[in-house]
Amino acid sequence: MAESRTAMPLRGARQGMHRGAARVDAATPAERDRAVDALRALAILGVVLGHWLVTALVADGGSGLRTASPLRHLPWLAPISWVFQTLAVFFLVGGHVATRGYASARARGTTYGQWLTSRLSRLFKPVAAILTLWTVTSALLLLSGTDIDTIHTLLKLALSPLWFLLVFAALTAATPLLLRVHPLWPLAVVLHVDLFRFGLGAPAWLGWVNVVAGWLVPYTLGAAWTRGELEHRRAGWLLLTGGALVTAALVAWAGYPASMVGVPGAPISNLSPPTLAAVTFGLAQCGLALLLRGPLRRAMRRPLVWAAVALLNLSAMTIFLWHQTAMMATTATGLAAGHLPGLHTLPDDLGWVAARLAWLPLFTLVLALCWTAFRTCEQGPRRPTGRPSRVVRSQPAAQGTEAEAHHDA
Repeated sequence: MAESRTAMPLRGARQGMHRGAARVDAATPAERDRAVDALRALAILGVVLGHWLVTALVADGGSGLRTASPLRHLPWLAPISWVFQTLAVFFLVGGHVATRGYASARARGTTYGQWLTSRLSRLFKPVAAILTLWTVTSALLLLSGTDIDTIHTLLKLALSPLWFLLVFAALTAATPLLLRVHPLWPLAVVLHVDLFRFGLGAPAWLGWVNVVAGWLVPYTLGAAWTRGELEHRRAGWLLLTGGALVTAALVAWAGYPASMVGVPGAPISNLSPPTLAAVTFGLAQCGLALLLRGPLRRAMRRPLVWAAVALLNLSAMTIFLWHQTAMMATTATGLAAGHLPGLHTLPDDLGWVAARLAWLPLFTLVLALCWTAFRTCEQGPRRPTGRPSRVVRSQPAAQGTEAEAHHDA
């Protein structure tokens, strides 16, 4: 009898979840390409899990914290960065959505200014909340006597996602100029910048040209996707195999790091600023993403799967902006219990990796709390009715496609 009483609420919860997923599925416009949302969701999860797995805050004594990475102490773990460094997919999807949205806006008679304002306002609204919180937090930490280096470390991690938004915003603003740019042009810029930096001794600051040129490569690939130039599977296979082979050659024979993310203390970072190896690796990722479109479209026909992806997309910027804060809040709170393995200890052995994996559910829980507190900055207030509605509006910069199905979570 007790088991029956326990099973009934669980059964009711499952039924409610299925009904909610069915409503989301029904509210989604038929013309929506769900593979776009699925690719964005995978990119979001890759960035979040990647940061949580390769970023460590080490307590050296007292309450001071410094950054470290298991990739420095365990370099054979570099393939982890190949899986979770998914920014190229962000820019591929972003370029596709922006160019398609801009063409649609022009057809409706929407001006460039109206289109850009609509896109960037949704992109930057959540930023105000995290800037406010960390301004207040920094002031409180200073007043409490916290070491300035620790505050700098925390701020750098918390606000590091903003560089992505600035580059993304710049490319979005330039979308009308990029509609016909071939990806080989920015790729050639990246090649020459690296040639001058590493081959001819040019100053290191020249590499920052690649912050725009490097991410312009997948962004213009997204424009080519909009033009219908990447529909054949041959394009996906060419990008995947060609990008992978060139990246392998650059790592094996040209001295580029194997890690596709920055490693503290390493002389060269593939990501800050982007190198030719990071860009060719991104081409391989984009090729794989294009090849996955068909399987993802089939998977998104399942209402439960689609509802999860839709919810993740509706909260894309909130998750992206707050995932580092969630990790740091957990780390700072845990200091009260001492130096905990996988949270405050040096990431120099497999024991740390196993312990860090065990912390991931708690990171997720804290991120969920951040999402609960700040999601309205991105989504707006909840509607009084529980019924889903279909709202067609200009595509936000880092979320759904132009015709977006909105529903109450």
